Amino acid sequence: MKLRSVGAVVAGVGANFLAVVLDGIMHASGVFPPLGQDMGDGLFALALAYRTVCAVGGGWVTARLAPFSPVKHALILGGVGMLLSSLGAAAQWNLGHHWYPLSLIAICLPASWAGATLANRS
Repeated sequence: MKLRSVGAVVAGVGANFLAVVLDGIMHASGVFPPLGQDMGDGLFALALAYRTVCAVGGGWVTARLAPFSPVKHALILGGVGMLLSSLGAAAQWNLGHHWYPLSLIAICLPASWAGATLANRS
């Protein structure tokens, strides 16, 4: 049972990883500037939008795979997301646009909860 719980959360992390793939696509396609160049607030808002969708998707995946207490599992995923987002924010704090990494931290729990709520409805 514990292995299935861990697997459900890991699968949710994997679903959230889609945002990293989308980042690469956005940079490669020229929508975002090359890595190392500054992005404007509008592009960061776009990234926040699709990262929020991915976070909801991660919560949905985790809740669907959870052997019990799907919302609890999704909130654990949200906690993992907060930890990882906090580490990312600390690592890139000197780059500016502080609202963006703080927003990534802030969306983790509500987006995971929303995904679990959607999973419970289907």
